[in-house]
This record gives sequence, structure tokens and C-alpha cells, in this order.
Amino acid sequence: MLNIDNLHATVADKPILKGLTLSLKPGEIHAIMGPNGAGKSTLSYVLGGRPGYEVTGGGATFDGQDLIALAPHERAAAGLFLGFQYPVEIPGVSNVQFLREALNAQRKVRGEAPLSGGDFLKIARAQADAMGMDMDMLKRPVNVGFSGGEKKRNEMVQMGIIDPKLAILDETDSGLDIDALRVVGDGINRIMRKPDKAVLLITHYQRLLDYVRPDFVHVLADGRIVRSGGPELALELEREGYGALAA
Repeated sequence: MLNIDNLHATVADKPILKGLTLSLKPGEIHAIMGPNGAGKSTLSYVLGGRPGYEVTGGGATFDGQDLIALAPHERAAAGLFLGFQYPVEIPGVSNVQFLREALNAQRKVRGEAPLSGGDFLKIARAQADAMGMDMDMLKRPVNVGFSGGEKKRNEMVQMGIIDPKLAILDETDSGLDIDALRVVGDGINRIMRKPDKAVLLITHYQRLLDYVRPDFVHVLADGRIVRSGGPELALELEREGYGALAA
């Protein structure tokens, strides 16, 4: 589904990714762990198409398409979802309107008919209920006045409504307490643990992996994958830290 081949990328002319290679198949969940400054968030932004992140070598394909050649909205329409470590606030734009426009824009690119307001609200209500969110929160401006946990729950509602093929989640566990961590983890499993979907889960800590058990764990250091293994690798990192493993 996602194939990253010898990817190099710079930010403000500073090399960050230095030959990263990784492959995700449908049905797989991969976790990426690593020290601060290793390039984890840069990887997510490069794959999502954020401006200012320049690919200088290698590349990536998604479902056989040249991912790097696609504009960000084309990547989204192809089925890529990017979850942010710090979801942004959008004053003056209601959650419901934002999500309906986003979903219908993607449906248009795929040649599908737009959803009516009533049909969309049924989907939105089901996803909000599954995440324990009141529909009144979806009528508020996007993330405005939300706590850290509410922003992450809202992001899971967004992901459930968009229903992507590939989710790239950048430190989704950041700022979550134990209860919110469980709810978000359950949301990831409910939405994305399916044979035709894949997840790239970027995290500092093993705790999220107690709820979202990955098929593979990778250590990213100095812009490269330096070690890969199964879920037990995350436990080893938790015990021993990154120093010896990333050397």
C-alpha cells in the first residue's frame, strides 16, 4: 500500500530524512519510535505534503501512485489521512461544516455523489457516539476551546467520517490521560484495523501500543530506520531507551 524508498528530505535546507526506506501492506499497523529530532514528524509531514518539506531524493508510492507528485488534497482523496500531534484550532468554522465539505470534496474527486446534510449527520452522529462525544461539540468551531483529549477524540471522529485507506498518526497519544488514551486507542482499532487499511503510528512511548498492538515496530534515528522488530521491540525501548539501539 505504502512504499517509501530511500527517502531524503530537507526543512529550511537542513537534511532531516537521510535515506528512509519502509513498506506497509494492507492490514498492517506499523509503529515508529525514536528520540527527539530523529525525523518522525518530518516523515509524517513529507508524506502528507506539508509545504516547506522538500524531498531531495528517493520517493514514495501509495497504491501504486507517485505520492510525492500529488498535491495534499489529491493525497487525501486517494485515501491518506494525517493526524497531528497538535490539532489546530479553526475559529469560525464549525466541525460539522468542515467535515461535510472535506468528505464531499473527496467524494467529488472519486466521482461519487455528495452526501446530503441528513445522510452526513447520520455518519457524524455514529462516529461521535462511538468516541463518547456529544453532537453539540461537532457544532462548535473546529477544536476551539477543546482540551487536549477532546481534540484527539475529535480527530478520531474526523478519521471515522473520512474513512481513509492509510492513517499516518503523529503522536496521537501526546497529552492524553489514561482514560483518553484507551478511548483513542479503541477508536484507531475500530476504524483502521481492517484487511484493506494500514496505519503508520508515530509515538514516543510504548503505552499507546498496549491498546493498538502493532505488527511491526521501527526505530528511527538520524533520519533513517536503524532497527525493526515486533511489538516486543517497543518494550525493549521502554526498558533500555534509545541510546544503544539507535547507535
